[in-house]
Amino acid sequence: MPITIAQLQKWKQQQKPIAALTASDYAIAQLLDKAGVDMILVGDSMAMVALGYKNTLPITLDHMIHHAQAVGRGISNALLVVDLPFLSYQVSIEEAMRSAGRIFKETDAKGIKLEGGYPEMVETIRKLVQAGMPVMGHLGLTPQSVHRMGYRVQGGTPAAAEEILFQAKALVEAGIFALILENIPSELAAQITDIISVPTIGIGAGTACDGQILVTHDVLGLSDWQPPFARKYADLQSTITKAIQQYCQDVRNGSDR
Repeated sequence: MPITIAQLQKWKQQQKPIAALTASDYAIAQLLDKAGVDMILVGDSMAMVALGYKNTLPITLDHMIHHAQAVGRGISNALLVVDLPFLSYQVSIEEAMRSAGRIFKETDAKGIKLEGGYPEMVETIRKLVQAGMPVMGHLGLTPQSVHRMGYRVQGGTPAAAEEILFQAKALVEAGIFALILENIPSELAAQITDIISVPTIGIGAGTACDGQILVTHDVLGLSDWQPPFARKYADLQSTITKAIQQYCQDVRNGSDR
């Protein structure tokens, strides 16, 4: 049966961990869904792992919709969530509403994800939720702010940790259904998870969160660079390279036919 937002929230109460991964195409989405992944995120990380950019900033709303449509066709059970890309929601509430509306109208997404918890973003999320759009929050290391914060651990000082905790509470009050916590100290992630009423999904935030998410390319060993917190469950780079080398050799010596 298709997984719903209400189920995720029930699982938090039951302390049932949520398994989430990213996808950007039909084939991978289909495999993740068949394997039993609870939530699939069409993340703007595909800018780097699928499209070859240096960071997430260049990806557009049209890119996100195109890939989300493909991913949606491969899913039967997992909850589909889609990132709003950089500068598609920060300028104004009206623009955020239009961008989010396109995601829901043109894809099978059941939720969208926005980065940040500063006051203007909290108000934007509040308005989106009031309009009937389920929103997932994202705090800690927010990749769309890479030029300001880099890829460093966030919340490492008492003041920074207090600010993230304050923002988490504000986002919950605004109506988010879940919260990504990225690259923050495990103690802070545990504190937030214990305090807020919605599921927390960690990435590089320790094991105390209500669920975990990784970039699928990292899990499968397809990325050129592996984050220190991402466990590699396979080495498909080597497997695929060897398979293609064997194919090329067979073609050249005529043994493929």
